[in-house]
Amino acid sequence: MKTIKLLALSAIVAGCITSCQKEEVATEVSEVSNTPTKEQLLKLTDMGVNTHDVTIDKIKNLDGNTEEYLVNGKGIEVPVKGLFDQENLGAAENGNKQYRTRNLVSARTITVLGYTGGGGNGLDQTAQQGLRQAVDSYNSLGLTLRMNLSFGTNHQAADIVVYVERGLGSGGQAGFPSGGRPYKWARIGESVSRNGTTYSKHVILHEMGHCIGLRHTDWFARSCDGSNEGDGGIGAIHIPGTTTGVDRSSYMISCAAFGSSGRFSNDDVTALRYIY
Repeated sequence: MKTIKLLALSAIVAGCITSCQKEEVATEVSEVSNTPTKEQLLKLTDMGVNTHDVTIDKIKNLDGNTEEYLVNGKGIEVPVKGLFDQENLGAAENGNKQYRTRNLVSARTITVLGYTGGGGNGLDQTAQQGLRQAVDSYNSLGLTLRMNLSFGTNHQAADIVVYVERGLGSGGQAGFPSGGRPYKWARIGESVSRNGTTYSKHVILHEMGHCIGLRHTDWFARSCDGSNEGDGGIGAIHIPGTTTGVDRSSYMISCAAFGSSGRFSNDDVTALRYIY
C-alpha cells in the first residue's frame, strides 16, 4: 500500500466524499433537515471526517437518482448508503494516519464525457473547450492513467461525466473514488463558462482532480474562510519532492480566483506523477 501525504494533492479515505470551493458547497435539490445518529457520527470520526454541524441532505445526480449525503458544512459530503462499509483511517508506524490507495483509481483508462444534453445541464462551447484542454493537460503528463474524451448524452457509459449544475455559480462539485473507480459526477456551475475558457479549464481540472482522488491543497485551512475541512485531527504523510506548506499556485487550492492560470504547478506535476 502506498502511503501518500498531502501536498497539493491527497487522497482521503472515504469513498465518495464530495468537495469543493466555498461557492461550490451547495446542494442541488431541496435539503432535508435530518440529524445523523450517534453511530453515523462515530463512523465519520473513524474515517477522519470533521463531524461539526453534520446534517443529512439529499442531492440529485444527472441520472435522476437522488442520494442522501452526510454533510459537515466544510465541503465534505459522504454518502449515507454504504457508510459502514467504508474503511477507517489506518495507523501508520509514525503515529500518523495513512491515506489508502484503495481510494485512488486503479483503472488505467478513464472515459470522460462532456455532457451536451438539455435541461440546462449541457456544456456550452466555452466549457467544452475548457474540458478538452483539461483532458489534454492530464494526458500530457505521461501518467499511467489515460483519459479518453467524448461529447454527447450517454452518461451511463462514461466513468466521469462533466456537466452543468445550477446553484453552483462559478464553482463546482465532485467526489472521491470508490472501489478503484473514479467518482462519476464532475459538476460545474452555470457561471463558470462566463468567465472564459481558461477559468473553465481550471474549474474542470479541479473537479476531475477530486474524481481521481485528489484533495484540496489547503484542506486544513481553506483559503476561502480559514476553516478546516476535517481529517479527524490527524496529520498526513508528505509526498516526496513537494513543498510541506500550502502551494497557492496549485490547481487543487480550495477557492479558485478568476485569474487562475488553468495550469499545473510544479508540485501538482510531482504529486500526480507520484500517485499515477
